[in-house]
Amino acid sequence: MLVDSHCHLDFPDFAEELDDIVNRASEAGIGRMVTICTRVRKFDQVLAVAERFEQVFCSVGTHPHNADEELDVTVEELVKLAKHPKVVAIGEAGLDYYYDNSPRDAQMQSLLVHIDAARQTGLPLVIHSRDADDDMMRVLEDEMGKGTFPALLHCFSSGEALALKGVELGLYVSFSGILTFKRSEEIRAIAAKIPLDRLLVETDAPYLAPMPHRGRRNEPSYVVETAKVLADVMGVSEAEIWKTTTENFFRHFSKMPQLEASPKASNG
Repeated sequence: MLVDSHCHLDFPDFAEELDDIVNRASEAGIGRMVTICTRVRKFDQVLAVAERFEQVFCSVGTHPHNADEELDVTVEELVKLAKHPKVVAIGEAGLDYYYDNSPRDAQMQSLLVHIDAARQTGLPLVIHSRDADDDMMRVLEDEMGKGTFPALLHCFSSGEALALKGVELGLYVSFSGILTFKRSEEIRAIAAKIPLDRLLVETDAPYLAPMPHRGRRNEPSYVVETAKVLADVMGVSEAEIWKTTTENFFRHFSKMPQLEASPKASNG
């Protein structure tokens, strides 16, 4: 079994064929999918997808792009929503200085709220970090000093220093289809330095379809291609990467029910 630790199945890109997409994932051996919340005010839509399919779970949180829209979201609200059995993570939250769609102070304020929620719930914080390595390293180190919390660096495309600092602080590092791109030699070199027991794979679907699907809408079944490249990077078999990343996933997403075999998609 393989797992897609990060996708966005509530996005309109999937609305017309969601059942087919989940079925294709199951047929490809994808036993679990986590559909990630980007706006707490739209959490009901995310949760509805997770409740519709046995093998789909979700997170609750505010993406840094939307941080300034949801500065009224409190730790208490996140903790309350996270009690739902289908919610297995907090986020995605973080810092994005590439697009700067929200003011940086708003992104930081939101990130700190999500860190506190992860600390209180014990659920992993899904971290989005782009062009903000120095600030992210500083925040993670400072906040871990106040009390540890589980977290992962999702869709990793940052520098080596952030990856290694994350591992040092106990974080997991998740790689998306970016790992497969021809010009991603630097990302592959960073991946090779991550301990096997800290690796995760994801699609970030509908974005970042891996080779040979690049340019198309991404979907969870394509995570197989990222796992294939990661196996090559790490010098292990594909079977080993499937086994290891899935074990890592269930260890990190500790609220997630175990699954022995890939389920069939079930509607309703």
